[in-house]
Amino acid sequence: SGLETSGTSIGPAHSCIPNFAGADLAARNLARLPEWQTARVVKCNPDPPQIPVRLRALYEGKIVYAPVPELLKPFPFVRLDPEKLERKGVQFELAATSQGFVEHGDPVEFEDIEPLDFVVVGCVAVSRAGARTGKGGGVADLELGIFRELDKLKPGAPITTTVHSNQVVGIEELVMMQHDSALDAIATEAELIETGTVLPQPKGVAWDAVQPDQFRDIPFLETLRDRLVSKG
Repeated sequence: SGLETSGTSIGPAHSCIPNFAGADLAARNLARLPEWQTARVVKCNPDPPQIPVRLRALYEGKIVYAPVPELLKPFPFVRLDPEKLERKGVQFELAATSQGFVEHGDPVEFEDIEPLDFVVVGCVAVSRAGARTGKGGGVADLELGIFRELDKLKPGAPITTTVHSNQVVGIEELVMMQHDSALDAIATEAELIETGTVLPQPKGVAWDAVQPDQFRDIPFLETLRDRLVSKG
């Protein structure tokens, strides 16, 4: 990938959300969004390049929901409450890492999550039109689908990401599937891009697009589908 060859990647960029030099600047640019400034509840992906996003959110007194990496625990998310972390003497710098938040966050189910004001997803590549590609597991889109099914995404809650400017590509290079969510804003180390995206957003989970191995590896998925289907 361009990131690995240009030397801006920190660690391997293959098949994971690549960490990059300038991730803290990208988080700062993201925080320029008015929606970030007014957000009380932020959902953020668990990957290393978004550590500065989670850290900034905690320092600003926001509640942070983060998915357990690879969703391998019996509970899918943790809730980080900065006041509670302070009372427990847990440093925000630790709580912002995936090991730290799995250890110190409160385990929660999808249904327990408060309505979200702001969403941050990890991306491997994005376009200025709001198209995005993740690491291929489809986990972010699955999560967003579940949030929509459960009415956890507040109207107007933007879907955003932080990436290195090398990861911004032409829209023709990205294939968006019907169940993929588009981005409202992209923050790089150099700029804040408000996409004004016109790409259609999915209404919920595309259950037929969920892979058999996702049902196998994500224990609560089948239960959730059965609950939603029996409710619907």
